[in-house]
Amino acid sequence: WMKKGACLGLTHLFFPSSSERPQARERREAEAREVCRQCEVLVTCRDFARTNHEYGFWGGESEDERHLAGYRLIAPIGLPSTAL
Repeated sequence: WMKKGACLGLTHLFFPSSSERPQARERREAEAREVCRQCEVLVTCRDFARTNHEYGFWGGESEDERHLAGYRLIAPIGLPSTAL
């Protein structure tokens, strides 16, 4: 399914750089969201990210949105894994 993703070759939109600022993140995620809206594997991608506790923007969702939906990252950046 990953080879069918509209995001193929657009990694820079779906994963932040280490020095990304909040405003840049908002712009990047808005662009990623537009790519996802046109993707034929959006639901499969979102389910994969939720099930596998992925980092980055997957299936039209940011890490924060997955967290709010009840899907936790195994070790969120900035928090020790025991805090979960």
